[in-house]
Amino acid sequence: MRVSTGERLGNYVILVVFAAFALAPIVTILTTALSPETPEDAAGGPLHVENFARAWEQGRFGEYMTNSVMVAAIVVTSATLLSIMAGYALGAFDFPGATVLFYVFLVGIMVPAEAIVVPLFFDFQTLGLTNTVWAIALPQVAQSVAFGTFWMRAYFRGANRSIIEAARLDGAGHHRVLWQVLLPVARPAVVTLVLLTFMWTWNEFLIPLVMSPNAQLRTAPLGLAMFQGQYTQGTVLLAAGAVLVALPMVVLYLFLQRHFIRGMLEGAVKD
Repeated sequence: MRVSTGERLGNYVILVVFAAFALAPIVTILTTALSPETPEDAAGGPLHVENFARAWEQGRFGEYMTNSVMVAAIVVTSATLLSIMAGYALGAFDFPGATVLFYVFLVGIMVPAEAIVVPLFFDFQTLGLTNTVWAIALPQVAQSVAFGTFWMRAYFRGANRSIIEAARLDGAGHHRVLWQVLLPVARPAVVTLVLLTFMWTWNEFLIPLVMSPNAQLRTAPLGLAMFQGQYTQGTVLLAAGAVLVALPMVVLYLFLQRHFIRGMLEGAVKD
């Protein structure tokens, strides 16, 4: 169907309006972060990049972001591997109890962290794991595996069965079929899962707050909240800190955005 010039122009106008609406807060934060912190700093020029160094040092973001990277590495690696294997088992095979097991994973998606974080805290306290990286990472691994299994199951259920059958005729076992035949084709879905898991883990606030009561393992969002309490009036340094915390997610998305968009288009819609 041919689209008229007026319709095309109207679509562009709508897209520009929504893009401006979405980008306005980002531009505001960046402008605030680069503005002078004090009237004396105004003579140094219009852009004050040194605000990021001040926020980094005063807010101790180096320590907090190191903790976040460590937790994210554990969660993303563990959840991705477990989700791929569970999704392959539930998506490529039909065995007794598969449907019930899949519904158990769905329960993990539907139960909010707020409902289980307090019992988990006492369980980890009994095991002596509070104030450790494992107390912060393991609950997020469980939550991410629940969604990751749902995501990868949907992808593997839509995989070409002839490829699997041909690989098995050539003598390939389940391990080889998964890692050497199906996984290279499923790269967009896996990249999307990695990005989503990293984003959720990096932004998690409640679990690190509860699982580390003595604040030994503050993550970046928790450190930003504490920094906000110290600099309630200092919006410049607070904006600079917010940019520093959000920067790793933005950089990772820019590098992997092609695979992310492709994975969103080819992922769960196949089930």
